[in-house]
Amino acid sequence: MVTHASTVLAPPVVTPQPAPGERTGPSPGSAGAVAVGLFLGARLTGAAVLALVGAAAGRHPLMLLGRSWDSKWYLGIAAHGYGHSLHLRSTVVSDLAFFPLYPGLVRAVTALTPLGGVGAGLLVSWTAAAVAAAGIHAVGTRLHGRAVGIALVLLWGLLPHSVVLSMAYTEPLLTAFAAWSLHAVLTGHWRWAGVLAACAGLARPNGFAVAAAVLAAAGCEVWRRRGRVSHRLWTGAALAPLGWTAYVLWVGRRTGNPLGGYFEVQRRWGSRFDFGRGSLEVVRRSLLHGNRFVFAMALIIAAVAVLLFALLLVERAPLPLLAYSGVLLLIALGGSGFFASRPRFLLPAFPLLLPLARALVRTARARPWHATVVVAALAGLSYVYGAYLVVFGHAPL
Repeated sequence: MVTHASTVLAPPVVTPQPAPGERTGPSPGSAGAVAVGLFLGARLTGAAVLALVGAAAGRHPLMLLGRSWDSKWYLGIAAHGYGHSLHLRSTVVSDLAFFPLYPGLVRAVTALTPLGGVGAGLLVSWTAAAVAAAGIHAVGTRLHGRAVGIALVLLWGLLPHSVVLSMAYTEPLLTAFAAWSLHAVLTGHWRWAGVLAACAGLARPNGFAVAAAVLAAAGCEVWRRRGRVSHRLWTGAALAPLGWTAYVLWVGRRTGNPLGGYFEVQRRWGSRFDFGRGSLEVVRRSLLHGNRFVFAMALIIAAVAVLLFALLLVERAPLPLLAYSGVLLLIALGGSGFFASRPRFLLPAFPLLLPLARALVRTARARPWHATVVVAALAGLSYVYGAYLVVFGHAPL
């Protein structure tokens, strides 16, 4: 008889039985609503701060949120399809570098509603961010209880680069599929895990990390049970990489280079995997010659991400979370080009925040005032730095 993978891949959460008459606290549904409400409140406040700073600088808030950097490319694909290129420095870059799910959803919303491209893009992003927050809460609750689930969502919404979660970008969409796919793996729903991982692979290039997590967990389960697993596991594992693989092959076919076409498109954008040589060069220049504030912050965030991944390893987090976070970290730090964008690439790596969420909950129980000060400080940093990035920062988001 095959049991659920959750007994192997994640420790069950044991909820103590309350004494007669004792209050049991919020139900799982209400706790999830609290988590999503806190997240939306945090991001709405951040958007309001951005709007005030933008207005003071003579910039329209909707344009800042909906038409900054990569948002223009995605909205262009949604409106006109693929086929646009641009002369950038000494090369020609193509919109084929941008994966199709987000612009496809934006196009659907513009077709079904009176919203224009910017409004549709923001609606898709904000909806995906709320779904992602619910999924992150579900994962945190599954592993460590409701309080940690709520803290995990709050920390994710207050990251220095979380302003991107309020913009017409693809990180919220990837995180939504990733969180619920990981939750499906942890609860043994393999087919759902595979379908959601395939969707994540259509959202962003680093969406392959979700498929890697599903495949790693499936491989571990097959090894542990010596192949005696349910057909649902095989189906989920087969589905997981299909979205990413299908788009890469489609770009290859369109460019006339079936296996290497997509990677050539990315190379022209300056994005390629060079085992971290580009990142090390940025670090060297920053240490020897100094650099802009944005690059210094990116360097600090990358270093903290590595430390948090080490803590996940020490705490023996479930394999799918380690595989997912590890692949995202490897892609972010092992690639070349656009170092200032690395913190954005790490936004979907929410499992890295689990050690911090657990520490915050312990602090809140022992010293509530200290936890309040920490959250307020994180919020201030997130709002001020986010507004600076979008309104005044000259480095690509």
